[in-house]
Amino acid sequence: MGQEAEAQKRIQAFKGFTVDAALMSHAREDAVFLHCLPAHRGEEVAAEVADGKQSRIFDEAENRLHVQKAVMLWLMAGVGLPG
Repeated sequence: MGQEAEAQKRIQAFKGFTVDAALMSHAREDAVFLHCLPAHRGEEVAAEVADGKQSRIFDEAENRLHVQKAVMLWLMAGVGLPG
C-alpha cells in the first residue's frame, strides 16, 4: 500500500508467486491462509484461496479491528493506565 506508482513493476517482479489452490495443496490439511488485507485477488492470492475453507483472512482482520479499538480507548480515555 502506498506504492501504487510501482504497481506494474511489482506485478512483473512477483508474477508466478500467487497463492493458489495448487500451492495450498502442498500444505497440510489443517493449514490456514492468513493475509493482513487488502489482498489483490488474482495477483497475490487466488479468489478460491481467499474465500476457501482454509482462509482465515476475515477472522484476522476482525481481530486486528478489536486490537485497534482497544489501543484507541487506551490512548483517548486512559483506560488501564497506571496512577
